Amino acid sequence: MINWITSLFQTQKPATEPDMKKFLIVGLGNIGAEYANTRHNIGFKILDHFAKKESISFQTAKLGDVAEFKIKGRTLIFLKPNTYMNLSGKAVKYWMEKENIEKENVLVITDDLNLSFGTIRIKTKGSDGGHNGLKSIQSLLNTTEYPRFRFGISDQFKKGQQVNYVLGEWDEEEKSKLTERLELSAQIIQSFALAGLSNTMNEFNGK
Repeated sequence: MINWITSLFQTQKPATEPDMKKFLIVGLGNIGAEYANTRHNIGFKILDHFAKKESISFQTAKLGDVAEFKIKGRTLIFLKPNTYMNLSGKAVKYWMEKENIEKENVLVITDDLNLSFGTIRIKTKGSDGGHNGLKSIQSLLNTTEYPRFRFGISDQFKKGQQVNYVLGEWDEEEKSKLTERLELSAQIIQSFALAGLSNTMNEFNGK
């Protein structure tokens, strides 16, 4: 009897072992109606598109709005931090620890001035590139090695107008192309959870 009990405890997964079938999908942005349709909020916009498509809803929780989506044995936790961009790392670290998710299973979605509009770039790691949200995440996680999905917003602004451009709303031409890009972004999120980062990079980078 003692041996049986001992073996039972030995085969149980330790409580601290990360759940590798659980994923944290983080869309970066700023809260508030005035930011909702700005280029800087593409992370929020992509998660909102996915949620609408799959009929899931966000609930306000600690440090952000959160939704859950299950597919083929995987659980995706969607997070829109409510900390404002500069403190995004606080929300990311909290939810990683709360849900016991490894950094390899975190996908951070952000805008990128260095890519032309709608260009997709998925990477395993990288610098913050001057992005305050990524800078905060890097600081709090103490690493640059976490998956990120960069969505190009281009750099078509005059000298000294970067902040106004990033916090400005999409122009009409961009709006007309966004729907297709949002749909592609939803496919990327599912692929990340089901096919893995490497396969997702091979399939979607450059599309």
